[in-house]
Amino acid sequence: MNIDYTVGEVELTYKSTSKSRSKIYSSEDAYKYLLPTYKEGTICYKEYFKVLFLNQSNQVLGYTLISEGGITETCADVRIILQAALLTNSVAIILAHNHPSGSMKPSRQDIEITKQVKDAARLMRITVTDHLILTDAGYYSFADEGQL
Repeated sequence: MNIDYTVGEVELTYKSTSKSRSKIYSSEDAYKYLLPTYKEGTICYKEYFKVLFLNQSNQVLGYTLISEGGITETCADVRIILQAALLTNSVAIILAHNHPSGSMKPSRQDIEITKQVKDAARLMRITVTDHLILTDAGYYSFADEGQL
């Protein structure tokens, strides 16, 4: 019996595009950085889950869209979040998603995904510094509200 054990090559890449990096000192800084990543009118249209990647100095390495959902929910996969964090050599990450309803109150699912990502990231020595719920009128910060 001849068994083929060859595996396809996996190539992962991350290219930094910025020479001068923004620094995140507060939830407001993160909100101001993330808000323009939503095309005009989309923040009230459907849910998007994004992650902001930070280095040791809290400088922004970049951000990525993890998932795009419907009017009331989107599905964020913990493995995809951590894969991107590892690929960018992030030391810390900020989770963010919008509520098209305009409500800044976290749902049970929001609290659950925050805990799942935080617990998984801890194993990789990556800190979840915040989870923001964004609306066009403002934001909710898990860190500011003592929810982390």
